[in-house]
Amino acid sequence: MPEQRIIKDGTVVTSNWQQIEKDVTDIPQGEQLMLPYALWKTHYESVKDRKDIAIWFDSEDFPETEWTEQLQKLPLIAIHFPIFTDGRGFTTARMLRQRFNYTGDIRVFGHVLREQMCYLKRCGVSSFVLAEHINLEEAVESLNDFTEYYQCSVDQPQPLFRRM
Repeated sequence: MPEQRIIKDGTVVTSNWQQIEKDVTDIPQGEQLMLPYALWKTHYESVKDRKDIAIWFDSEDFPETEWTEQLQKLPLIAIHFPIFTDGRGFTTARMLRQRFNYTGDIRVFGHVLREQMCYLKRCGVSSFVLAEHINLEEAVESLNDFTEYYQCSVDQPQPLFRRM
């Protein structure tokens, strides 16, 4: 699979993670595979020691607490946005950071708009796959659209009135 240009931790980098589609029933051969959440759970025993396996959540998937320990060992968890108006991915990212204490890379892909990047970063997202027509070097600037926020979030646990 060819390298893909993404934004990770505020920098444009290349990534070799290959996304496996939801209709696949067996894990294909290869390295750096992003498996659908359901497929990963089904085949967990056979992939649990691999460092080149990641997972992705679709908008209707939510992390389950009985998988907390296993999720924390993954190098990457991706979240799919099927349409830009579907905000469930924001909730999933925030749950992974706050409830599951996930410290690895959280990536978003699909219909992700440049205008959403700053807010996604506040929810704990660390890497972004954007549409091919978007200039990634310019999009990096969107991560810092605002310098101050009223409400708390993953990146700032106290609201503004508590910080004054």
